[in-house]
Amino acid sequence: MNNLRSTLAIVWRIAIPYFRSEDKVAGRSLLAAVIAIELSLVAIDVLVNQWYNRFYNALQDRNWSTFTWELGVFIVLASVSVALSVYQLYLNQWLQIRWRQWMTRVYLSQWLDRANHYRMQLKGDAADNPDQRIADDVQMFVEKTLSITIGLLSSIVTLASFVVILWGLSEAAPLTIGGQEFAIPGYLVWAALIYAIFGTALTHWIGSPLVNLSFQQQRFEADFRFNLVRVRENSEQIALLRGEHAERGRLMDRFGSVIDNWYNIMSRTKRLTAFTASYSQAAVIFPFILTAPAYFAGKIQLGGMLQTSSAFGSVQKALSFFVSAYRTLADWRAIVARLDGFEMSIESAATLSSEPQTVGVVDHAGDSIELAQLLLKLPNGLPLIAADGFSIKSSERTLLTGPSGAGKSTLFRAIAGVWPFGSGAISVPAHAKLMMLPQRPYFPIGTLQAAIVYPAAPDSFSVEQVKDAVAAVGLPQLADRLDEDAHWNRMLSLGEQQRLGMARALLHGPQYLFLDEATASLDEPSEARLYRVIAERLPQTTVVSIGHRSTLHDFHDRKVELIREGDRFTLRPTTPAAAADAPTGGAE
Repeated sequence: MNNLRSTLAIVWRIAIPYFRSEDKVAGRSLLAAVIAIELSLVAIDVLVNQWYNRFYNALQDRNWSTFTWELGVFIVLASVSVALSVYQLYLNQWLQIRWRQWMTRVYLSQWLDRANHYRMQLKGDAADNPDQRIADDVQMFVEKTLSITIGLLSSIVTLASFVVILWGLSEAAPLTIGGQEFAIPGYLVWAALIYAIFGTALTHWIGSPLVNLSFQQQRFEADFRFNLVRVRENSEQIALLRGEHAERGRLMDRFGSVIDNWYNIMSRTKRLTAFTASYSQAAVIFPFILTAPAYFAGKIQLGGMLQTSSAFGSVQKALSFFVSAYRTLADWRAIVARLDGFEMSIESAATLSSEPQTVGVVDHAGDSIELAQLLLKLPNGLPLIAADGFSIKSSERTLLTGPSGAGKSTLFRAIAGVWPFGSGAISVPAHAKLMMLPQRPYFPIGTLQAAIVYPAAPDSFSVEQVKDAVAAVGLPQLADRLDEDAHWNRMLSLGEQQRLGMARALLHGPQYLFLDEATASLDEPSEARLYRVIAERLPQTTVVSIGHRSTLHDFHDRKVELIREGDRFTLRPTTPAAAADAPTGGAE
């Protein structure tokens, strides 16, 4: 019961925001229409149940006029039922797509807000498969929530409607055993209730493991799919290393988890289906067994017997809602748990930057980036970099060096505001435009122009401006391919990608440009030309570079090295002029 209340509370938390959102009028109207149609369909079922009595009595009495009239009545009821069913499906699907669109937009906004997607990975939530949560689970949550809600409402209304009918039929067809009548008020209702309770209890006992199995199946499927995508994205490296055999074995291991869990689902589903199918078949004959003695004793006619069977079936079906929908409910609970976990991961990542022991990035009125009592840590809490009183001055060109693993890239991430682990403050000039260029730049799939000007809109720069930037970085042959649509991270060599990264910087003209080995795949002459282009075209831009080549020293005014001191690294200027005005003592 506690699990049920917990699940319903989570469903309410996930579902209700849509019906309070800016789309609430459309959402509520569509939901009201779907519910109204469902209630109308239940009313038609009641009318059809009453029709059974009249129609089959007419057959038994060989009453031709009543028979033909009831045929006409049935045609009208059936036509209205078909029309209502069609529009209920249409409006239900309309509500589904609007609800899913809203939830997808909200989840995307939250996931991509202020680098939450990156912080989730830092916290170890990368296996949470946000692609599955947003693409698959949202769609299934909306679909199954509506299906279960409307189905449950229909069962409740059906139960209320047909209990009255079945109670009256219990009086008309008294319980008869061995020719003796027993006056048990509403015995058909009690029989349906006992039958449904028995079926529900056994169904839950047999099928309860399906909830966890369904959850695990989605997790294993997502993990397998994620690793397939990784193979596709890294196909070149795998081919060069002749790693196909290793990848095949690794993928089959993950697929093995999918298969093993699926066999468990099959085994449990077989047992559940065997019971529910038997339960449903027995429900067909059960009311006839109860009413047959009264029929053969002449207490009721054939129409009354069939009406009783229909009413009993409706009551039993309404009471057995959880039996018939158990597999759907198991899948639904697993979906709810995954979406709840996804929301909790986003919330945890969002609150990470506001915790007391985190790195704070704040605006200030100066024209330099200031590091004050800064201590960067690894996600496991171990100290990495300490700096205090260190400045990156406007229009200055700084080269940052240090051993691998010293945290040079992590320092860039902290300045960009995406690395929360640690303490201290980083002050950045208000409204300053920062750009980070990593060793492997990111290019979205699309036209080459859209890839180069990212994250700006494709039309933010003219074709002439983009062509000029592309030519300036030494790729004039790409100038005529700006409208070509492709996966550019695959189409271009890493050196070409790094050149286009520089072209992106030329177009955006940031006040601060951070180059994290952004030219490491180029030969030294090409690298030198790119740095000269940056100096000529962006003379006011502050450049901070990470690099190991000695040739980079000529293009920077200031050299800073990360030096180990105890259990952490500290920033130490290595040029006399810079060292004179840059205190960098570590601070805890």
